[in-house]
Amino acid sequence: MNQADTRETAPGTDVLWCEIVHTRTGIERDVVVEIADGRITAVRPDVPAPPPGASVRRGLTVPGFANAHSHAFHRVLRGRTQAGSGTFWTWRDLMYAAAGKLDPDTYLALARAVYAEMALAGITAVGEFHYLHHAPGGARYDDPNAMGHALAEAARQAGIRITLLDTCYVAGGVGAEPTGTQLRFGDGDADGWAARVDALKPADHLRIGAAVHSVRGVPADQIPTVAAWTAERGAPLHAHVSEQPAENHACLEAYGRTPVEVFEAAGALGPRFTAVHATHLTDRDIALLGASGSGVCLCPTTERDLADGIGPAGELSRAQVPLSLGTDSQAFIDMFEEARAVELDERLRTGSRGHFTTARLLAQATRVGHESLGWDDAGRIEPGRRADLVTVGLDSVRLAGTIPRLASESVVFAAAPPDITHVVVDGRTVVADGVHTLVEDVPGTLAAAIRTVVGGGEA
Repeated sequence: MNQADTRETAPGTDVLWCEIVHTRTGIERDVVVEIADGRITAVRPDVPAPPPGASVRRGLTVPGFANAHSHAFHRVLRGRTQAGSGTFWTWRDLMYAAAGKLDPDTYLALARAVYAEMALAGITAVGEFHYLHHAPGGARYDDPNAMGHALAEAARQAGIRITLLDTCYVAGGVGAEPTGTQLRFGDGDADGWAARVDALKPADHLRIGAAVHSVRGVPADQIPTVAAWTAERGAPLHAHVSEQPAENHACLEAYGRTPVEVFEAAGALGPRFTAVHATHLTDRDIALLGASGSGVCLCPTTERDLADGIGPAGELSRAQVPLSLGTDSQAFIDMFEEARAVELDERLRTGSRGHFTTARLLAQATRVGHESLGWDDAGRIEPGRRADLVTVGLDSVRLAGTIPRLASESVVFAAAPPDITHVVVDGRTVVADGVHTLVEDVPGTLAAAIRTVVGGGEA
């Protein structure tokens, strides 16, 4: 088309004119995107001038990001656990201290602010790996799902979708009873977990999934109960898997199997299953994940922050294991950083470059992540898909000089959340000109919520 697009649109249709769009076929220029009832109804490239009444998006527009693994309350730890040395286990002690101070009201306020930060970073759906269920000491709230409802409401108020991965957590370690803060996490056994989770109901912005915390948190003979619950409902099932060598050693000693082999024996592996971290896998583990159609969620910024190691992304990809991405401990909330770290960490691990194309990295941050969370109709800018759109300005100091045909490469390898100008979730503009439209003063809101949990001084 070499002249302005003058076609009429149906009533109730929103029209965007996007300067550059990343699609699964590559870069498109001067693209009209029509949206109705939260869905993309048309995508028309090569429209050189915005149609009358269209909203203009300068820069690169990509699908909305899916944060496939989040612990919202970990956000209070940022900057408080980076000083000194220590291990994953000393970090965990600080995390437990923060977890011990939350209740449904303070969790709602904190998670709302965290999810607003995610929206500013282009995240349109989050998978919340939720195990902070009960009151201190393990006492039940009047509503046993009060904490889960707080998270769902927080996402609604922040304008993003959520898959609540309600987490079964009944042990304090392999063969150990839960103690201290862990008492807030458990339901006695997997049957008690299932009875509580049955009361959760989905909503327009909410999907209900499940998680097994880990082989440390759920005995092997109780994992089949959680796997059966998700199979009956076609729900996502996630689990921390082989995050730490110590986890593998304890699992081998107790069961004579690796964590992946334990999940395989429990009937948990399959297209709905996502192994989170999967940092320390054997060749057989990788083969089992690939043969079963299971996915892996990598969380590079957390894995390096905790000195967990670099996962075998290349081997997993060659085994046809779908890779998604998560921010996990919220050491950063930056999906650009998570995506490029998959390639850059693989370069460090192997001493060579060019393992993942930009298109594949973006797919991990968008389509694959949404699919792992049960939002199969999101993650692409195509008719019929959910209207989740993230526009990245190309005029910042980081992106100045970007070549349009290489805009995706520039954005994946150099952009940061402040470069995001607009975010649309299900057709609703949640971020406009870099400002959240639903949560006023996100930094101030975050600071206030964090102070409520940890106080104004040391955590």
